Amino acid sequence: MPSVQIKDVPEQTHAVLRRRAAEAHQSLQEYLLGRLVDEASRPTLDEVLDRAGSRAGGAVTLTEASDLIRFDRDRR
Repeated sequence: MPSVQIKDVPEQTHAVLRRRAAEAHQSLQEYLLGRLVDEASRPTLDEVLDRAGSRAGGAVTLTEASDLIRFDRDRR
């Protein structure tokens, strides 16, 4: 399994992460691994937008979409 090494971590940052790991009853390595896995499991906004943009279907501009929403709200 690959490894990651991070150098030059500020002392204050290291202290906070060590404290959080201890509060979670984990080693620093376990705590950081969990955070990295969680981060990698969620798509970024750009990834979501790219995936949505590649789907087949109609295309509506932002202006058209906001006009339609405004029209729908005004009807109520």
